[in-house]
Amino acid sequence: MNVDELRLISFWKMSGSGNDFIIIDNRGLSLQIVDLPEFVRRVCRRKISVGADGLFLIEPSRVADFKWRFFNSDGSVAEMCGNGARCVARFAYLNGIAGRIMSFETLAGIVSAEVIGDHVKVKLTDPSPLEARRKIMLDGREFDLDCIDTGVPHAVCFVEALDRCSVTQQGREIRRHEFFQPRGTNADFACVLGRQLMKVRTYERGVEDETLACGTGVVASVLAAAGRNLVDSPVDVTVQSGETLRVYFSRRGDGFEEIYLEGNTKMVYQGLLFEEAYK
Repeated sequence: MNVDELRLISFWKMSGSGNDFIIIDNRGLSLQIVDLPEFVRRVCRRKISVGADGLFLIEPSRVADFKWRFFNSDGSVAEMCGNGARCVARFAYLNGIAGRIMSFETLAGIVSAEVIGDHVKVKLTDPSPLEARRKIMLDGREFDLDCIDTGVPHAVCFVEALDRCSVTQQGREIRRHEFFQPRGTNADFACVLGRQLMKVRTYERGVEDETLACGTGVVASVLAAAGRNLVDSPVDVTVQSGETLRVYFSRRGDGFEEIYLEGNTKMVYQGLLFEEAYK
């Protein structure tokens, strides 16, 4: 059998500050996959397939330039992904799907973006009200968390030194705590270094591990810090990959609006998926 006879799926691999994604142009709705969650789980496996934190399907929209369907690496559907939004926007621009300034549909609402070279700035939907200083108990220890939904739910824990945090263990326990059920939550560990400087590490729901970056988690951490009057917009946030994301926000009474996330994106490669990658 030659390559032309094989069932191949074209895709791009992109990274947004350490979050990596598989992106498939499905505007023709030609992707013939019966069990999409299982397909996602298989192609997102590292070392034995492409490997990624998540997968996007780009599809037609009647109200924006396009819409996405986004799956976490475990096959679950997620409403929003900040770093993914930046990668998808650059993908759309480079492939002529949208102009340099665009909007697209997500389950969290319409997101707008501006592509500036390899940098992308996205305007996120308004977050939920900030629920500050929610106290929960884990193994006899009290955690003081700030909870906010920035497209997906986040619980932010402020710490003095990130290198002393057990992000995976404690993040998993927070993510599955009974208070956050049935949806669960992402868990962010944040360190404020100045009025416009922070560091953040995140345990991501759906990936079920710490990731090198989480855009919605960075935004959640910045807004939680602003709620405690610790930071001023814009805030530069260093993530676990070593890269920096910038968050802009405005205050609106006790809430926030005009929230932007800006940072670098990388085109890693373009390829063809053989069936062996997901069978």
